[in-house]
Amino acid sequence: GVPGIMYIGAFAGFVSSFYYGTMVEKPNAIVCIILTMLSAFVASALMGLLYSFLTVTLRANQNVTGLAITIFGTGFANVFGSFLMKDQVYASALYGNEVFTTKIFGFIPGKIGEMFFSYGFLVYLAPVLAIVIHLIINKTKVGLNLRAIGESPATADAAGINVTRYKYLATCIGAGISGIGGLFYTLDYNHGIWSTTSSIES
Repeated sequence: GVPGIMYIGAFAGFVSSFYYGTMVEKPNAIVCIILTMLSAFVASALMGLLYSFLTVTLRANQNVTGLAITIFGTGFANVFGSFLMKDQVYASALYGNEVFTTKIFGFIPGKIGEMFFSYGFLVYLAPVLAIVIHLIINKTKVGLNLRAIGESPATADAAGINVTRYKYLATCIGAGISGIGGLFYTLDYNHGIWSTTSSIES
């Protein structure tokens, strides 16, 4: 269900950025970033919560549920995204794109600067987030409990670990992070443009 979850995150973040940039007279970059990323994360985490309820609580098939989430996420975002476009080919969040594509290390000149430091901050956030998650999973009690659940849920349950809670939290947080990935497509890679003609890259 990750494609659908990314789609929902991309749409929620885009809508937040679109309305913030057009309705606020003097928008603030920090507020835009926080509002947009929070919207994308929460919307995607809610999709993760739905997935968790269906697969963990109701024990539905994970593959079928993931496919349903993908279809629902893309359909939901495209239907409601069409209202933003107002009979146009696409909608554009110009301020959001400007904020998310600002080169935070643009002061480094030459080929080195162009090759490694000419991207928006989300590109640099991704490896930092990967390292932090790696440390959490391998060095903390929470991470070790999560690994134990992944290897043997029954054994972890016998050891007193709340398996259901861990599954819910891990799925919702992972879905939220996936939503941030979708947000990157719309506000950075896709130049702040939302189009429902084919996919979020359109």
